[in-house]
Amino acid sequence: MNIRKILPRVYGQLVSNINTSTPCCTTVRLQHGKSDVNEHRAKVMARGLPEKKPLPKVKSIILVASGKGGVGKTTTAVNLACAMKVIEPDKEIGLLDADVFGPSVPLMMNISGEPMLNDDNLIEPLLNYGVKCMSMGLLVSGENAVVWRGLMVMQALERLTRHVAWGPLDCLIVDTPPGTGDTHLSLAQNLPIDGAIVVTTPQSAALQVTKRGVNMFEKLKVPIIGMVENMSHAICYKCGTKNFVFGNETKKTADQMGLQIIESFEVDSNMSECINSGKPAIYALPDSIHAEKYRQLANKVFKYISDKDKDKAEAEATKQ
Repeated sequence: MNIRKILPRVYGQLVSNINTSTPCCTTVRLQHGKSDVNEHRAKVMARGLPEKKPLPKVKSIILVASGKGGVGKTTTAVNLACAMKVIEPDKEIGLLDADVFGPSVPLMMNISGEPMLNDDNLIEPLLNYGVKCMSMGLLVSGENAVVWRGLMVMQALERLTRHVAWGPLDCLIVDTPPGTGDTHLSLAQNLPIDGAIVVTTPQSAALQVTKRGVNMFEKLKVPIIGMVENMSHAICYKCGTKNFVFGNETKKTADQMGLQIIESFEVDSNMSECINSGKPAIYALPDSIHAEKYRQLANKVFKYISDKDKDKAEAEATKQ
């Protein structure tokens, strides 16, 4: 069944009105004002987070986040998901693009087409490189701009998580939008998040907002696995000297926040081609330093999940 043809029914109250604002851009306008969002957010934070319901057959959920855009967050999420599948082929890995307004996972994963509904009226994720993928970019055509207010974003995330036939999955990687806001709040209040990876670059502007993101996860009681530093330095192709062209304050900032830099990636011009071609570095450049580091990052995430599962099992055994 073609999902776009039945989109109004699938989303129900999510889409309240469709208005063509310009010849080349369809704008989806949704009700609820800013005051509604602020009031809802205040009530949620005041009463604490509700009981979180796990996704059926999804064992672990890992967020990839950043305080600022343009730091390579989605590149990290895409290559992490693919690397996890490469080093553990028997594991089932999913990738959710939770950036409702600026989805880029379809481009980086080279997926397109209209998702179908299964017999249970759940959206079937698209599969590439062995990874199950879902993104708002697959539900809205490329030239359409979707303008959604906060409460509608929360409902959209509900659809992208609980109305998708994910399972069984050993791990779901969630690429979140940059900054701190309704998306992160909605995910944290509704799903049992196992951990978050915070992505940054060495620039002061990026590190400053990274601190805010870390503070947000602490308030939402989401464990932080560690920091990933992109564009840490450039290497001179003539003499091999490291040039810290964007600064060298990431380690200091991580120490101040009590976090570890779990992986650091240098500037590599080949990464742009990987992004544009829709072939992650883990496949396009399997022998590169970047690919090796993504495999190391995947191993660290698997170990984190394994250790967390052991701690949980020991805690339950102690209660008995």
